[in-house]
Order: sequence, then structure tokens, then C-alpha cells
Amino acid sequence: MFLKELVMAQSTTGQYLTDIEREIQTELRTKPPVNEPRVSDPPTVRSPATMPGYVEHREGVTEIGKLSAEAVVREYEAAAKEIEAMGSDLVEQARQCERVMAEALDATGELKEVAARYRTEAKRVFDQIENYSVVVAEVRKTCTELRDKIAVPTAMDKQKKK
Repeated sequence: MFLKELVMAQSTTGQYLTDIEREIQTELRTKPPVNEPRVSDPPTVRSPATMPGYVEHREGVTEIGKLSAEAVVREYEAAAKEIEAMGSDLVEQARQCERVMAEALDATGELKEVAARYRTEAKRVFDQIENYSVVVAEVRKTCTELRDKIAVPTAMDKQKKK
């Protein structure tokens, strides 16, 4: 019994495959070969509004060619926009650098003022020290002269006693 069912199933499957093969052969005969040019016009593709204005489809381009070209130009356009965005970022960073430079120049001006005040103070202290030095030298000279005046009579007194 099992053998009889197996033979029956094989004949049914074989018949089914033969029918499919015939349908495929019929379909292939009615269609033109892939290498031969087709008589019908290629379908037209409308350009979406997002396509850049610097490109335009030519006549006679296939739908696949148009879609492929659009996809590629969109990728390039996206990259170009990213590059432009980097340029905008760079310009903003340059502006920030300009602000920092302006602040640095302002700070440099303030530092020059502080340095000038230090120099003025240094000159004042320098002059004061030299003035004190002159005063001290005069005091020493006066003290020496007074000592000499006081000491001279003592020396004369010693000579008189001799």
C-alpha cells in the first residue's frame, strides 16, 4: 500500500512540475529577449521637489537611470550641505576667536596701565631711597664734623698739657 501511494505521489508531482515548465516556456516565447531593444517608450519619472536645481534629467534616460542619478546627486548634495555647515561652524569659531582677541587686547591695555603705575611707583621708591641715602650721608658728614670739632679741642688740650 505504501509503495502504491509513493508511485501515485511521484506521478502527480511530476505532472505538476511539467505544467509549470510549460507555462514558463510559453511566457518566455511571448516576451522579447532582454538584449533586444524594446519598442515601448520608457516610463517617465517626475523629479521630486527635493532635487537640486543644478541638475536636470535628459531625454531618453531610463527610469532606473533617473532614480539612480537622483539618489547619487542627493547624497552628494547632503555631503555638500554638511561641508557648508562645517564652514558655518568655522565662521562662528572665527568670530569667537575675534571676541577673545578683542578681550585680550583690552586686557593687554589694562596690563600696560598697571605696568606704567608700577614704573611710576618704582621711580618714586627709587627717588625716596636715594633721597634718604643723601640725607643719611649728610647726617654722617655732620656727625663726623661735630665729632671732629668736639675731638679737636681735646687733642689741643692734650698738646697744651705737654
